[in-house]
Amino acid sequence: MIETNAHNTLSAAPVLAAALVEPSAAPRREAHLSPAALSVIASEPRATAFSPIVVAGIVRMMEFVLINLIGAAVFLGYVGTSEDSHWVYATAILSLSVVAILAFQCVELYDVYAFRRPVTQMAKLVSTWSIVFMAGTAVGFMAKMGQDFSRGWFLGFYGFGLLALMTSRLVLYRIVRRWMRQGRLTRRTVVVGAGEPGERLIRVLRTQPDSDVRVIGVFDDRSDSRSPDSCGGLKKLGTVDDFIEFARRTRVDLVVFSLPISAENRILQMLKKLWVLPVDIRLSAHSNKLRFRPRSYSYLGEVPVIDVFDRPIADWDVVMKWLFDKIIGGLALILLAPLMLLVAIAIKLDSRGPVLFKQKRYGFNNDLIEIYKFRSMYAEAADATAAKLVTKDDPRVTRVGRFIRKASIDELPQLFNVVFKGNLSLVGPRPHAVNAKAEARLYADAVDGYFARHRVKPGVTGWAQINGWRGETDTAEKIQKRVEYDLYYIENWSVLFDAYILAMTPFALLKTENAY
Repeated sequence: MIETNAHNTLSAAPVLAAALVEPSAAPRREAHLSPAALSVIASEPRATAFSPIVVAGIVRMMEFVLINLIGAAVFLGYVGTSEDSHWVYATAILSLSVVAILAFQCVELYDVYAFRRPVTQMAKLVSTWSIVFMAGTAVGFMAKMGQDFSRGWFLGFYGFGLLALMTSRLVLYRIVRRWMRQGRLTRRTVVVGAGEPGERLIRVLRTQPDSDVRVIGVFDDRSDSRSPDSCGGLKKLGTVDDFIEFARRTRVDLVVFSLPISAENRILQMLKKLWVLPVDIRLSAHSNKLRFRPRSYSYLGEVPVIDVFDRPIADWDVVMKWLFDKIIGGLALILLAPLMLLVAIAIKLDSRGPVLFKQKRYGFNNDLIEIYKFRSMYAEAADATAAKLVTKDDPRVTRVGRFIRKASIDELPQLFNVVFKGNLSLVGPRPHAVNAKAEARLYADAVDGYFARHRVKPGVTGWAQINGWRGETDTAEKIQKRVEYDLYYIENWSVLFDAYILAMTPFALLKTENAY
């Protein structure tokens, strides 16, 4: 058996980077999905996925709060407030809560698969909770603190706490079971590579107990004449080019390559196409004869895989960004409401037509979204598709429109998208209109890998904008620079980075030479 390092063997870092930067020689084409692919899209649920890590974390926090509340309630009901040793009971309640949560973690009661097995989790819950209280009894005896606590409170805390935890776990089981039926806690997985390796991979993934991996289709980079029509009991849904369109019409969480590591060139060519999608990409290692060091792998159940790409913002990062958007966006909307009212009045007095202008733009995963702006053009000259970009001294722009566009005040209604619709973020790559062009070419044709900027939710402001790349994009260089800054933002995202960009945005708006 040969033991080596996966990253050295693949030499993936420099080769992959070069492959993704070099322009593609093949022209971009619209994919026409096969009837089999369309059938999967129609039949498979597309409900929003819930991160198992976040679900487990929320359950952990709720049970911590529940245990503390039960301990406090029993204290108030049995001991009463007349006791002077409130702090002693408070310390005991907090200590038992912390130890209980840590013990539950040790026996894997916070793994999502445990939530789906009521009998197993109840047995573990009863035994672990009992051990925690026995340990508490032993500590109290050894420290000679027995006289400081009421035995009735201690037994009540144990009994009512166990009852509350068991009840909450039964409710959790029903919720998780419903989420599983809806596909919210499964990773919708596509296998790339038909043939014998794909057959073995699908068979192993399907036979694993308590697996959250659900294989919904198989794609192959080869034509139908060179690869089988089905793999592992699943019909081949198309080529890798078709998969890009497939992933934009339905939810795909994970892509697993079943190709051998020796097919490095084929893998790199496919990665060059797939890296623009907001999915996790893994290379299956279960059928390769080479065996790498354990730390080189992650695992899908018992299947070893090599991580190639991760979606940029996932798990708790999604929660943090959502909270940032809702809290800061809501405060901004309240503070800017008087200004927005004055702008609305000025627009209404300046020209006839609605105050707000709605426009279709590309959002997360290339989905079309509708954003709001203050109307800055004459109503009869409004260009909803942005077939012609606004230029300097554009006669279509009103007097008020010229001012609000230079100061980017026309973008303020997008706070409604952030706070209420949720299809925009405060910070992210700016969403572009569907027909926006640079040098008479659509942005996707002018910049290779353009759609990679749609791996995250678009934003009202962004890293490109505060670095001077805002306003007119009449040349390929300007849109190229925007994309470069957008990709840097995506790969380096953090809440602090968002806060910095937001803080710098007012200063960036003072530079109005490119804003018309």
